[in-house]
Amino acid sequence: MERYCARPSGSQASRRNEGVILLDNYPFLFPDCVTVSCPVAVHVTPGYLYVTCLIQNCSDKMVTAQFLGKIDHNSLLVQDDYVFVKVTTGNRTKHYVSYRRNEFVQMRFPKYALPKDVQIVSTDENQVFLALQEWYQSDTYNLYQSDPEGIYYSIVLENVRSTKQPEENVLIDILEVRGIKGVFLANQKIDGRVATVITYNKGRDWEPLAPPTTDMNGKPVSCKAPDCHLHLHLRWADNPYVSGTVHTKDSAPGLIMGAGNLGSKLVEYKEEMYISSDCGKTWRQVFEEEHHILYLDHGGVIVAIKDTSIPLKILKFSIDEGRTWNIHNFTSTSVFVDGLLSEPGDETLVMTVFGHISYRSDWELVKVDFRQSFPRQCTESDYDSWQFTDQKEKCIMGQERTFRKRKDTAFCIKGKSYTSALTNKPCQCTEKDYNCDYGFEQSHMETDRCIADFWYDPDSPPEDCHLGQTYMSSTGYRKMISNSCEGEPNKQQSSKKHSCPLLAPKGLRVGIKGQMLAVAPGDDITFTVHQEQGDTSSTKYQVDLGDGVRTIYQNLTVTDEPIQHRYENPGIYKVKVKAENMAGHDEATMYIQVTAPLQEVHLEVVPIAGRNHEVNLTATVLPSEANLTVFYWWIGDSMQPILTLQNNLLTRFPGTGKVSVTVQATNSRSMVQDTRTVRVYDNFQVIPLSFSRNLDRFNPNIPEWRDDIGQVVTKILAKITGVPQNSLVTVVKPGLPTSANLYVLPLDTKPAKRIECKFTLCILLVISVTHQQHLLVSLTQISTKSHLKNAMEDYTAPSYKNNKSHSPWLRPEDAYPPLFFRKLPCTHNYAQMHSVKEQEMISPVNHSEDTQQIIQGEEYIDDDLDSQTLGNAGGSPAFRSLIRTTTNHCY
Repeated sequence: MERYCARPSGSQASRRNEGVILLDNYPFLFPDCVTVSCPVAVHVTPGYLYVTCLIQNCSDKMVTAQFLGKIDHNSLLVQDDYVFVKVTTGNRTKHYVSYRRNEFVQMRFPKYALPKDVQIVSTDENQVFLALQEWYQSDTYNLYQSDPEGIYYSIVLENVRSTKQPEENVLIDILEVRGIKGVFLANQKIDGRVATVITYNKGRDWEPLAPPTTDMNGKPVSCKAPDCHLHLHLRWADNPYVSGTVHTKDSAPGLIMGAGNLGSKLVEYKEEMYISSDCGKTWRQVFEEEHHILYLDHGGVIVAIKDTSIPLKILKFSIDEGRTWNIHNFTSTSVFVDGLLSEPGDETLVMTVFGHISYRSDWELVKVDFRQSFPRQCTESDYDSWQFTDQKEKCIMGQERTFRKRKDTAFCIKGKSYTSALTNKPCQCTEKDYNCDYGFEQSHMETDRCIADFWYDPDSPPEDCHLGQTYMSSTGYRKMISNSCEGEPNKQQSSKKHSCPLLAPKGLRVGIKGQMLAVAPGDDITFTVHQEQGDTSSTKYQVDLGDGVRTIYQNLTVTDEPIQHRYENPGIYKVKVKAENMAGHDEATMYIQVTAPLQEVHLEVVPIAGRNHEVNLTATVLPSEANLTVFYWWIGDSMQPILTLQNNLLTRFPGTGKVSVTVQATNSRSMVQDTRTVRVYDNFQVIPLSFSRNLDRFNPNIPEWRDDIGQVVTKILAKITGVPQNSLVTVVKPGLPTSANLYVLPLDTKPAKRIECKFTLCILLVISVTHQQHLLVSLTQISTKSHLKNAMEDYTAPSYKNNKSHSPWLRPEDAYPPLFFRKLPCTHNYAQMHSVKEQEMISPVNHSEDTQQIIQGEEYIDDDLDSQTLGNAGGSPAFRSLIRTTTNHCY
């Protein structure tokens, strides 16, 4: 017994192919399995690949062939001799088919069909019959049929109605009539009107359903062709225990019963019941309302129960194919009917009605046995012959077919040994036995003539044509599959035989297994090379992997010799493949990014900005060597980001208030994010600050250090000036030498308050490092030792290296500097500030007897100031830095 495996578990298998096994996770081993080549859908995040392997070793490590690209999840469909998958890249979807478990080949639709969706209708008789929704369609599909391998498709009917159901399920109004092969019913939607059509030759010719001549009471109907026809609803029932709207059966050929209406179009709310005994050639009305139908004894008994929401206790049955109906009380108490079931076998005459008496009661099961209605078993004399024709010709699908049918007057059981088919006689071939071949379509002027589409060259060699082989050019006609006609005319006999030329490489593509174009350094990569056309046996392939590795291959294919490589260093690499033979050459190029995932991004932005002033946003990413990072900038409440390849952006804020700024950095392997808030004002003052170079030795140039230093300065300045702390913001700038800006904001409570500039803009920042373990910061402008001591004891600076053996406090006697300040000759209004440039210092101010005279200007701050100059005589040495301001800026 053959067993095929397919995974993941989300894949679908046809009910017709019980040999298909769906496995969760990794395939199980079956001791009775034979050695076969098994298609396996292998999960590769974030997609699926298709490979083949021996069933005893179905695993990712036993790959012998690779399906190109990632298949769409849940697209695997196994049905009869065919396996279908689809691959979506970008906005293009490609469909692939494997015939009899061979390698996958792309399904060829007309060049500009551009399918949005494909639904398999039938795979009977070595042919795929499918519905394809093209790019311009929304609620309709076109019907196509294939060659035996399921590769090349030609259109057979346009604009078949479709309905989208919950959970994205699609129902298409196409129904294969069971019992006689090649017969289909479809609802075609043209100009908003839906009409039912039928085909007897698998889609070559379609015609409307002939209306009945009388109604169920024998009165003539006013519906006359061609303005009026019979239309049927082709819906599946939501309840699996009741039939749909149209009923056919394999063992009852020619018997069709369905719900519909008469008129120029299908009407949704009209569901009268009609029946045909000759496969849709003629129809009779049987009921005025829709009924659930069940066929027993090969259609010898038809059971009907009204489709209604009220309780019932009667059913109807017919033993003469719906010509007359009998009523049977199947229960003494009315029940709500939930479903109808028959015993196994087409010959059964026993059925079960199950339902419930009330909505709170349990199921009631009622068994109905029709065997007592028939006195005997049928004999040959109880049957008539019935010839299947289309009213115009006796030959359908190249043969005359005759079936056995029980006489209307014979009340007997057909039984288990009943067979419906009598004879099949082949016919002479005619033009009706041929369809238009792939790349051809029927002429609008002559329905029996096929003309080539503008995009198709009938004499061009096929893609798999190799030097030394031959091929036949198409005449535009293809004999219908399963058509058994014989003799002339042979529409295909005029086709010409050609020798395959040496074809130049065409459609060369280079890809990566898994289609990941961004990988990490050191990852193993398998490159694949594919070629749509050209003689691969005589083609030389030159491969350049972009990092200095070059090689030449002969007979390069996916299965024979995949190209494996590993990039050690981050970067962008250009991979180039050139295929060349005596007829020409083709090239393919791809770019691969080798980069590590981003770990962190930090957004650098001044927290204070002026309205309509230019602001620089800077994003710092880790690792810093990440290449091709894309930055998304989200400003304020805008849902539309600004994209840049640079890590900075210049922008302006048009309004005042708080503005949120977010940056997202991505390098195709990861995405990180950071957010900052900017306060936008009309008026504020900016005071630049600079430091002596002593501080640079302890500046790690990271955002956290700059934030902490800024908080230190802000807190002390607020304390010594009396300005509210929420009106002062110190921003330490990135890089060296260390510098900062002091932002003085308008007062929130009293915006018009005037504050006199009493203090000097030259402030001493003392940083003491004990054994380089602690950074201790204190700011003050108090003029006495006691004041300095009090100020320094009120603040403890952050420690960046934890060493509990040293105290984090700086004693004033260990670092007692001279303090310099001067009054400004200006008075600032917080409601309306103006730029005031700092004037030259005229004279120093002595704070103690030990202080030396200060040199005028900014030159008094010097990295080489000794401890005696700083008033540290006799004390332990300390690292000291001075903050100095240069120019005031008012906004």
